[in-house]
Amino acid sequence: GCPGVLAVLGLEAAAPGECELTRLLQDKLQYEMRLQYMKHYFPIDYTVQVQYEEVLRPSNVTRLRNGTVSEAALRYLWFHVSSQAVLRIREVLPEKHPSWKYTQELCQLFDALGEEYSKYRQTDVEAVVADLVKLIHSAGAESRSKAVRPKALLDNCLKVMRMLYGVPCELGIR
Repeated sequence: GCPGVLAVLGLEAAAPGECELTRLLQDKLQYEMRLQYMKHYFPIDYTVQVQYEEVLRPSNVTRLRNGTVSEAALRYLWFHVSSQAVLRIREVLPEKHPSWKYTQELCQLFDALGEEYSKYRQTDVEAVVADLVKLIHSAGAESRSKAVRPKALLDNCLKVMRMLYGVPCELGIR
């Protein structure tokens, strides 16, 4: 048969592991937690430097969907952008910071999701997404060109996660 085709079809449905982990993430990303750990514990108007490609908003997803990018590829992109965002936030935190443990926990959930996505082959993902993912991981610090508040990064992470996993994983929007 054609394993390539099957692999792609299989990716359209979110794996049980993905759903499990996105539910855990949804719990961790509750509004109160984002507010406390990403806003109250930071100086007023504090921002972290990220690359343009590291910001993924619902509007970007809608545009890519209309450009016929598969749901699987969008989830793959969301995973890379979001795990990168958490790393960006973690980079600026000393271990004693009250938000450090929280970002550490998010990192662990994303690491576990990474295991789920390690099954993806680059060829399973549309070129536009593969290119974005490459950019996210290739550019050096000097190309970071956008100042974003930590909470905004996690707000986007949650909103896009709900767009992409809400239906296949039955994430009740709490």
